[in-house]
Amino acid sequence: MTLTNEQIRERLTMERFPLASKYDPQWIFDNEMGPNALWVTECLCEAMDLRRGMRVLDMGCGKALSSVFLARELDVQVWAVDLWIKATDNWQRIQQAGLEDRVFPIHADARSLPFAEGFFDAIVSLDSYHYFGTDDLYLQYFVKFLRPGGQVGIFVPGYLDDFGPSVPDHLKGDFHEDWHSFHTADWWRWHWEKTRLVDVEVAEAVPQGWDIWMKWEETRDAAGGVPPGLGTDAAVLRADGGRHLGFVRMVARKPT
Repeated sequence: MTLTNEQIRERLTMERFPLASKYDPQWIFDNEMGPNALWVTECLCEAMDLRRGMRVLDMGCGKALSSVFLARELDVQVWAVDLWIKATDNWQRIQQAGLEDRVFPIHADARSLPFAEGFFDAIVSLDSYHYFGTDDLYLQYFVKFLRPGGQVGIFVPGYLDDFGPSVPDHLKGDFHEDWHSFHTADWWRWHWEKTRLVDVEVAEAVPQGWDIWMKWEETRDAAGGVPPGLGTDAAVLRADGGRHLGFVRMVARKPT
């Protein structure tokens, strides 16, 4: 059954995410590239100290929904960087949002960033860091662009426990190869702490992370299906039932 616009808005209005709930669901659907980017951004921001006027790098911003949210809701300046989406396309969305003076789109690879060292007050990466940041040497490069005392925060899909090399039977049928980049909160903490480049302040499985992910997938599917080029995780999430799959958020600070 296809949901009406009113039903969609009702499903995407969550007390947990009051800021994200203000946005037009159709705008989110039209520009999505994964689980609700605004829920994800608001959830990470809860654990960070982002203040008005800060310079923020949004690494792997997709279609810049997170960048628009950060600029509008927190009044920060955002450099919206993505490799898969053209800067011109994101610039059009930024202009439509009326944020030309606060969001600046950049087309760049995560390993070849065109910024001065120490330029940013904060760095975020939402539903993208696991594609490049599992490299043992990447954080050493990434935090060069963060000022001393600045925060870096990531929000990624992950596992609640480490089930080792054997994928659980209920996940095998729908398991994606890129899910090998998913890890637990403990793994991510160790991955950063061993470098001694940052002080980890938060590393945790997001409370009710599976529920958030499942709610998004079911609502998106019921609203009219999956956009071209994107798959749906509803079946595998349903089979998992919150046993292994969820989200991880981590925040660290660069020493002064």
